[in-house]
Amino acid sequence: MNSVVTSNPAAAAFDRWLITCICVLCCVGLLAIASASVDYAETTYGWAWYHAMKHAIYLCVATLAAALVYQIPPRFWDGTSWIWLLIAIALLVVVLIPGVGREVNGAQRWIPLVIVNLQPSEVAKAALVLFLASYLRRREDEVRESWTGFFKPLVILGILSVLLLLEPDFGATVIVCGTALGMLFLAGVRLMQFTIVALGLALIGVGMVAFAPYRLQRFLAYQDPWADPFNTGFQLTQSLIAFGRGELAGVGFGQSVQKLFYLPEAHTDFVFSIWAEETGFIGSICLLLVFIALISRLLWWSRRALTVQRTFESHVFAGIAFMLAGQVFVSMGMSMGLLPTKGLTLPMISFGGSSLIVTLCLLAIALRMTRECDKPEPRRPRS
Repeated sequence: MNSVVTSNPAAAAFDRWLITCICVLCCVGLLAIASASVDYAETTYGWAWYHAMKHAIYLCVATLAAALVYQIPPRFWDGTSWIWLLIAIALLVVVLIPGVGREVNGAQRWIPLVIVNLQPSEVAKAALVLFLASYLRRREDEVRESWTGFFKPLVILGILSVLLLLEPDFGATVIVCGTALGMLFLAGVRLMQFTIVALGLALIGVGMVAFAPYRLQRFLAYQDPWADPFNTGFQLTQSLIAFGRGELAGVGFGQSVQKLFYLPEAHTDFVFSIWAEETGFIGSICLLLVFIALISRLLWWSRRALTVQRTFESHVFAGIAFMLAGQVFVSMGMSMGLLPTKGLTLPMISFGGSSLIVTLCLLAIALRMTRECDKPEPRRPRS
């Protein structure tokens, strides 16, 4: 059975797979952050549970926001997607204004608010998924048959990419570009067009790494981190030590040594390393399987929505799946030394309010859309 159907016709029919995966990941995230941050929080803030409590508050806020978003029908997001895109672009501009955006480690990526530091890049990812899904529903034939239809969303992608790189946030740029290309590919663009654009973006990425000294240094360091383990390769070597100490079953929850100031950003960028150290290969594989189950279920719903002519919903499911898959691949791959070191949150696991709130709201939109896939497609304007 794919969902739970209650006796009340107005009640929501929740997809068990999606709900289970989301709940498991949120619980694991809270536990992982509580363990990874305890010593850092006690030393820095004088309270061992500072980050754990703060993340719990973020989780409550994100859950309430997701509950509100769940009440909104998909047609609303289809009709207002361009508004969310404009808001995202405005936020990306505002964060670059001196004195408004908060700078951390040389990057200006956050706008300080009352209870959370808003990260516009997270809003941009969600806005792009909704806008592209709406565009592909309206201009699907044009995208498949002409360069013009394919080129228009690339202009939007270029604007977002430039603004993200000005922060700079190379990781978010990669995720945004990968998500957009994945959605366009599934929409049926010509293979030649897709190949040319993909190769062009890849060459631009290589050029940006080659001509940015700190990016080139990270790329060279990840190839052999042990060549300079106390400088350029420090983060990666400490992360690999955490994986090595975890072995098969881990050292035990809360028993990590690497979180004792050996591994920087233990509760954010490298939270998966601490999880692997404490739960071992078994715990790491289990966490990865939950992510695979979540992403696979979203792709299943994308195909299901397409079979009943719910094209907007189909593209949204696919976009969320691509976005999550990209972040999981980059975050886990970076921790394991498969990719160059790059600051990118692991969805629902890493500490961070903006990422958690936006991710749960997107998944709430997906959950609401699962209710609509058995209903007739409403008539929507295609222009």
